[in-house]
Amino acid sequence: MAMELLCCEPGVRVRYAYKDPVILKDDRVLKNLLACEEKYLPSCNYFKIVQTEVEPNMRRMVATWMLEVCEEQQCEEEVFPLSMNYLDRLLSMLPIRKCELQLLGAVCMFIASKLKETTPLTAEKLCIYTDNSITCEELLDWELLVLGKLKWDVSAVTAYDFLEQIFSRLPLDSSTSEVLRKHAATFIALCCTDDKFLLYTPSMLAGASVCAAFTGLGISDSHRNSKSWSATKLASLLQSITNIEPECLRSCQDLMEEVLHLSVKSDKSRNNVMDQPSTPSTPTDLQDIQF
Repeated sequence: MAMELLCCEPGVRVRYAYKDPVILKDDRVLKNLLACEEKYLPSCNYFKIVQTEVEPNMRRMVATWMLEVCEEQQCEEEVFPLSMNYLDRLLSMLPIRKCELQLLGAVCMFIASKLKETTPLTAEKLCIYTDNSITCEELLDWELLVLGKLKWDVSAVTAYDFLEQIFSRLPLDSSTSEVLRKHAATFIALCCTDDKFLLYTPSMLAGASVCAAFTGLGISDSHRNSKSWSATKLASLLQSITNIEPECLRSCQDLMEEVLHLSVKSDKSRNNVMDQPSTPSTPTDLQDIQF
């Protein structure tokens, strides 16, 4: 009698792999990440050298939209940083029109979700998120274009890849580590939306995001009586992990905190002038750059 091995229990159940301690504790993995991270760095001045129509504010607008889509679709945290890596790498080598920028952003999310998601974003859903300003045919055609330009090398190293490596090596209890990691991931997402951080390596962004989260949560204050926890000690630990000088981490952290402050201030100003509940906060905002 044949036995059916397919489990068809009702409901959507996504099973995630557990964190492999061998991968997280093996220094060879960290060394490989550090060795190849510069291979996937985009040009930090492509706006001046390559692009003639696309400007930094347009990139910021599209990046914010991409982040909102990823959050609304509850994508894995790796999807957004990876999709922004694709977008910046392509903009570093191929001039595009500003009306094509949202299409490029959608394609980058499409590819990144295929690589990182159990259930990837669909072409149809992404077209809806663009307010149907693009078609599925365009999305699929551009997918091949982007993959070709990237030479199908889509397993890029991002700042998010360093987070688990860093936290597996910090002497933190599990609850503190989890809270700190979530805040650090938020800082990484913030960095992805701002072109000022294009010149920083993923490992530096990851290290600085941990420092920024550490400072923002006031962990050093709550552990004031513990010699093992201070901002200086954390910077020293991060230097031993990533080989990045504390001064460089501090400089990157200062920029993160400055950008965060400006972002919060901008959001408050926008909320004060918004008296129309129907004002779009979805991809239709991007119609401003569709001309």
